[in-house]
Amino acid sequence: MEQLPLQGVRILAVEQFGAGPFSTLNLADLGAEVIKIEDPTTGGEISRFVPPYSGGGDGLYFQSWNRNKKSVTLNLRQPGSRDVLHDLARNVDIVFNNLRGDQPRRLGLNYDALRGANPKIVCCSLNAFGSQGPQASEPGYDYIIQALTGFMSLTGAPTEPPAACGISIIDHAAGFAAAMAMLSALYAAEKSGVGRDIEVSLLDTAYSMLTYLAIWNLNRDFTPQRYPGSAHQTLVPVQTFATQDGYITIFCGKEHFWKELCKAFEDPGLAEDPRFSTFAVRFENRELVVQEIQRHFRRRTTAEWMERLRGKVPCGPVRSLAEALRAPGLEEAGTIIAVDHPQFGKVREVNTPVRYEGQREEHRRAPQLGEDTEFVLKEYLHYSEERIAGLKQQQVV
Repeated sequence: MEQLPLQGVRILAVEQFGAGPFSTLNLADLGAEVIKIEDPTTGGEISRFVPPYSGGGDGLYFQSWNRNKKSVTLNLRQPGSRDVLHDLARNVDIVFNNLRGDQPRRLGLNYDALRGANPKIVCCSLNAFGSQGPQASEPGYDYIIQALTGFMSLTGAPTEPPAACGISIIDHAAGFAAAMAMLSALYAAEKSGVGRDIEVSLLDTAYSMLTYLAIWNLNRDFTPQRYPGSAHQTLVPVQTFATQDGYITIFCGKEHFWKELCKAFEDPGLAEDPRFSTFAVRFENRELVVQEIQRHFRRRTTAEWMERLRGKVPCGPVRSLAEALRAPGLEEAGTIIAVDHPQFGKVREVNTPVRYEGQREEHRRAPQLGEDTEFVLKEYLHYSEERIAGLKQQQVV
């Protein structure tokens, strides 16, 4: 088997909940050695206890974020932990955290605190509101950021209250952004021999994802609306329609697709109607064109429409979560993987989206609390049995 892309990269991660663990999960799947630091006095990272399907300091929620990682217990609030932290920093490439913005400096996880131990160290902080400003010390979560940055105002039916996305989309996007930040800073450190602090916030990530809506609003006062069928703000038709037995989503992002849709409807008059002939006039006559399209879609089942449209008009059936996770070919493609777990048996999970030659064939379950503490302290830091025993007595590890 070929070497994994990030084999040889070692990351120390002080992380919790979703955004941080998701970030390092993707790097671990690509071959990085991720050493997860957990506080032994609290029972470890909080996501070990998130219901349902949790108990005994482990759970499926925790398993979903933390495969292919190691767990080392270290109480960073204890003065005796600093020496251990610095010794670890000498043996890793990146120190990562997703704590509140004011915490990394306080706990000595920033570049100024660690550069003496390792001048090449990359220190990445993923937080809610940044490390500067009045909200740096405030906790922040995906739902709060969706509310603050306008995402909720864009989501949901027009007659219903604003809604959050059904999955933690800001957490996941920020996790990807932090992974990109770490790798870019690591690349620079390898060339220059000098590390740095690097920071990603949930707030900045969410704002960056507003892209075209932001530029329209900031420069032309465009006010987005919520339309039925989760319709696109300006492209028509791009939305979900009811069929005879379910729902189908189409994306006519080119005029060619609109013409193909009309052919599938066997309605040449629709294609020739001057009110519907271009993006601009369809936008002006949105309600009329949507009514016409909906009339056609109700005449057949979703499967029948998929047969007519597949390969001609971008489309897809609206699946339930269970249907989506059991779509044909997912396991063969490596989208769904499985790990063995002593408590939960064979656990099936979704994989990292990056595909490469020499793909990782076997994945390890997420670690038990402190499972790798003695191994790391002995093998990487060369601590004696006596020193490790002393650290345990002081509740440092």
